[in-house]
Amino acid sequence: MDSSNPVEDLARLRHEFGEHGGVNMSIEASSTFTVVDPATMPDIFAGRKGPDSGGCYLYGRHFNPTVYNLGRQLAALEGTEAAYCSASGMGAISAVILALCNAGDHVVASHTIYGGTWALLHDFMPAKTGVKTTFVDSNNVAAVKAAITDKTRLLYVESQSNPTLRVADIPALAAIAHEAGIPLVVDNTFTPLVLSPAHLGADIVVHSLTKFIGGASDLIGGAVCASADFIASLMDLHTGPLMILGPTMDPTVAASVAQRIPHLPLRMKAHGDRSLALAERLAALGVSVSYPGLPAHPDHKLLERLRHPDFGHGGLLTLDAGDEDTAMALMNTLQNGHQFGFVAVSLGYFDTLMSCSATSTSSEMPDDALQEAAIQPGLVRMAVGYTGTLEQRWGQLKAALEATGLA
Repeated sequence: MDSSNPVEDLARLRHEFGEHGGVNMSIEASSTFTVVDPATMPDIFAGRKGPDSGGCYLYGRHFNPTVYNLGRQLAALEGTEAAYCSASGMGAISAVILALCNAGDHVVASHTIYGGTWALLHDFMPAKTGVKTTFVDSNNVAAVKAAITDKTRLLYVESQSNPTLRVADIPALAAIAHEAGIPLVVDNTFTPLVLSPAHLGADIVVHSLTKFIGGASDLIGGAVCASADFIASLMDLHTGPLMILGPTMDPTVAASVAQRIPHLPLRMKAHGDRSLALAERLAALGVSVSYPGLPAHPDHKLLERLRHPDFGHGGLLTLDAGDEDTAMALMNTLQNGHQFGFVAVSLGYFDTLMSCSATSTSSEMPDDALQEAAIQPGLVRMAVGYTGTLEQRWGQLKAALEATGLA
């Protein structure tokens, strides 16, 4: 068995059955938990006993058995020692930043990341904690190395940047971070299974489970995958961000997410196959398209070297409509004229979701930051779905491009 294969690691874990013999895990709806011996409770509060040391649970905001089980599955998926889940992707990212940084510390981050993460690092953290961030082109390893100071506590990147789809050279970035004695944190929301950042050198992997792993745009969730010690630090009763601030996941949501993980490989391959086919046809038509599966993409060779070959190149592509008005006209035609997909943020849904990034998921960034990150005003991000046939969807897309003068 290939121990680096995330699907095999997950399959091994899922052969542990539910507490009543069911093939699915049970939902533990209790907010608080009893102890047989009252003398055990002080040990739980002191951190001497817990789910892996005595089978003791304390309180739903701390560890919940159902959420804990989902965390173990996600740890297997990402190849880390442990994981735990949060109420949202931003909850996971915020918890990691707060766990690693104290007042006045410093972060180095990619200049092209999700707008909410950018706002957290650029606006919220300096105002509330004095933690400042230097944003750099993470594809320029020399710039990354130069930005690190003696106050830097982590290097933060996305496996594929939102929305420009640049691929992070995780091994090279990990080497820089580890030379400086800091962890590399990778948001792998865009490429579950496609990339395994922990196997490539990342120390902490975060996810918005709302996206591909959730797969149906019907729930909100996040996850942190890391060492057992780091996950324990998030749940510390005195300083753990997940425990103290409380953005932990509801067990019913955890059970729902767990039901989607077994078919995640099928879905990621379907997203990737459809994305590649559309990207190839768009390129042949002369449309300004970007997709890491295309040989013309600047990081194509890098992705080929890093990715798992069975799961495609990712489920997102972008096309540059030239300006915001044309981008809006294209999306309006695609949604309302051809039912190609939906004008909506997010990704990982079974139908295609489209948005103009500069005015939506990256709108927290001012014009100069958008320009530096190469997020053009007419950039349309498509999270490509797999409903309908390829020929049906291509016909709709081509007709909309022709109607808006882009083809």
